[in-house]
Amino acid sequence: MGVRALVFRILGILALIFISAYGAAAGERADKVVILKSKRAMLLLKDGEIIRAYRVALGRNPVGHKIMEGDKRTPEGLYIVDGKNPKSNFHLSIKISYPEERDLEMASRLNVKPGGMIMIHGLPKGMERLGKRHRLEDWTDGCIAVTNKEIEEIWAMVEEGTPVEIRP
Repeated sequence: MGVRALVFRILGILALIFISAYGAAAGERADKVVILKSKRAMLLLKDGEIIRAYRVALGRNPVGHKIMEGDKRTPEGLYIVDGKNPKSNFHLSIKISYPEERDLEMASRLNVKPGGMIMIHGLPKGMERLGKRHRLEDWTDGCIAVTNKEIEEIWAMVEEGTPVEIRP
């Protein structure tokens, strides 16, 4: 193999690595988000295949389904992305459709407020330097937190209307 062929082969490999690592920049889109609470993981899927995986922090009281406002739990169930906030106090935030009808019915039966504003978001202003260390403990009020760099990638890959499945 000549030097020229070797250089082109290396450039091709580097291009594949770049595309794999930065697919969102190339317009890659997820068609489903799966959050595995017990694993503290979030998966972005396309056609049933994992295209990105992230470690996350959850609500301070992560075990069980969110029942009411202030319980510090991250909900469980099937939702959708129903909004994006580019001016979030948490860098960027992606709203999940909690509470859905079943959540409202449960809260009504228990005579409590279901809460709301469950987001996938970055780090609070002034706390960006924590980076990945924010995941050392669950700290949100029920949201799913990632680093600011990760929320930028997720923001680019997840559209409004994308299904979100939150598993125990």
